[in-house]
Amino acid sequence: TLKSYWIRKGSAFRVAVARPETELTPEMISSGSWRELPFKPYNFSSLGLPPACGHLHPLLKVRSELRQIFLEMG
Repeated sequence: TLKSYWIRKGSAFRVAVARPETELTPEMISSGSWRELPFKPYNFSSLGLPPACGHLHPLLKVRSELRQIFLEMG
C-alpha cells in the first residue's frame, strides 16, 4: 500500500507563533486594545498546586529522634 499526502498552506498559516495574552492590564483597558487581542482561555476545572504545609518543626524532629533512640536502648 502506497499513501501520499499533499500539504498546502492554509488560510490560518503563520510564520511566527502568536502567544495569547494571559493578563489584563490597566493600560489595555484604558487604551481599548484588549478588544483585538487573543486571550488564553481559563481552565476552571484544574486543581492547582497543593499547599506546602504539614512539616514538622526542627526541634520536634530532634525530640522524636531522641525519643526513638531511647526507646531502642530500652
